[in-house]
Amino acid sequence: MRSDDNETNRRKVLQLTGAGVTTGIVGLAGCLGDPDDDPTEDDDENGDADDGDDDDALDQDDFDEIVITQGEFPDVVDPVDHITGPYFNVYDHVYEPLFDFVPGEGIEPRIVTDWEHTGDGSVELEIQEGVMFHNGDELMASDIAYTMERQINPDVGPASDQVAGLGSIEGAEATGDYELTIEYSGAPDLAEFEFGNYARAMNEAWTEEQETSEGAIVGDDEEIFNGTGPFEVVDFEPDVQIVLEPFDDYWGDVPDFEQVIFNGDGESSGRVSALRTGESQLIDNVLPDEVPDVRDEDELDIREVTTFRNIFLVMKNEHEPFDSEEFRQAMNYAVDNEEIINTVLSGYGAPMSQPTPPEVNGYNPDLDPYPHDLEQAEELVEDSGHAGVEITLTVPEGRYLNDAEVGQLAADMIDDLPNVDCEADIVEFPEVSDANSAGVDDGEVPFYLIGWGVITGDADYGMAGFFMEGGGVQNFRDEELDEALAASQVEEDPDEREALLMDINEMAREKAPWVFLHQQEGIYGINDAIDWDPREDESIFVWDMN
Repeated sequence: MRSDDNETNRRKVLQLTGAGVTTGIVGLAGCLGDPDDDPTEDDDENGDADDGDDDDALDQDDFDEIVITQGEFPDVVDPVDHITGPYFNVYDHVYEPLFDFVPGEGIEPRIVTDWEHTGDGSVELEIQEGVMFHNGDELMASDIAYTMERQINPDVGPASDQVAGLGSIEGAEATGDYELTIEYSGAPDLAEFEFGNYARAMNEAWTEEQETSEGAIVGDDEEIFNGTGPFEVVDFEPDVQIVLEPFDDYWGDVPDFEQVIFNGDGESSGRVSALRTGESQLIDNVLPDEVPDVRDEDELDIREVTTFRNIFLVMKNEHEPFDSEEFRQAMNYAVDNEEIINTVLSGYGAPMSQPTPPEVNGYNPDLDPYPHDLEQAEELVEDSGHAGVEITLTVPEGRYLNDAEVGQLAADMIDDLPNVDCEADIVEFPEVSDANSAGVDDGEVPFYLIGWGVITGDADYGMAGFFMEGGGVQNFRDEELDEALAASQVEEDPDEREALLMDINEMAREKAPWVFLHQQEGIYGINDAIDWDPREDESIFVWDMN
């Protein structure tokens, strides 16, 4: 998504995560207790080595293996060829981040031990010595610089989807064996949000020897992985599962698991079944109506968190009737978010008032969600000059929590207006993804439901790509928004920048580029012996499990 004739556009690049859902099969069964024991001989269906008479949960030490089943399984092996949360959940155990990111707070040291902004658009970083790649090579600062350049410099490697997270990064260069400098444009805290989330390291010499396709590493066995993380890949079956075991030469502490297995199942019912039978110990995106089934099972639990993922209805304003601000506002008044949350989502979720979720830098707490007001909506449609219009809401199925049902009800609510006819078109997620990537000028699908996780913890990541020219997934064209976002990107004072972002959120609420729906609730099913709290950024890290 690099624009060769306008460097400014590259800084604004933002691409849609998750081009599709790869449905794997629920493979290897998880074992509890002694791995030499036959789990079929245990006293309960979860393979629990306990005799069932003790109500206390198993200690973590009783887990030798953990199986984590997600709704999406990675369909790429190159860790910089994606920008999808479920992929990071898998590969960050192999290609570890340079920093630990704390949602709502910022970055903390990991491989990078110290960093200092020099005041001239650059930051100097020092890294741990003695960090080893799984092939036995030591991690050098040049490997980190190379990995970042792969994502932003077409002479090193074509820009991957991850360039969306490195939009303000200009370059990286090793200045010593364990020191490097990152150059950036704009605000230092924006740069930290970006490299704090997306900076990882690949072995430069090893990477250059691998087979590639369209610039990305390709392969179908465990030999195609070589990171510095606490786990190394010992078995890999594309579209099925990846098996990880502790890396003996890891520089830090390795979590107490002899084996970690990630697999995928695109059906919530399949994931729940795997959890209930003990084939998995942790699953994501449990549907609300399946929560009681999980909670009713002994030794199973539901863990939930309101995430940074925003669900909304895009209205491309280069196409009628969405070129009218009155009409776009009318759609917001017509959709009853509270009813959608309380009925379709069984109370899981929080109504949105702006593009930025709470606890993200730049969120404006003074803004209220649009109230449900059909009379106001009808009047605004009349004022827009589009009374009597027929519109179609395109909705994905299976990508977000009850997404098809959410979209269908939203379309029905709009259709309740006497001067608008609206129907829902339920499609596979790639069709929606393609519409979003096509940009604001493409009007084939101008009205659709999509979600976006503001995983950097900064409002820029949730707005710049959608609202700025050259943003990569621009779906709304407005000069005032564009200029305001550009000004926020170069404001170096963190407090001033936060205030600018809050003003931009207020501006966006008024301009109504989207129908603001809700924050998605992260609902996980888990064996309750595992001490783990879900994160707002939807990351799943085994090292967070105590």
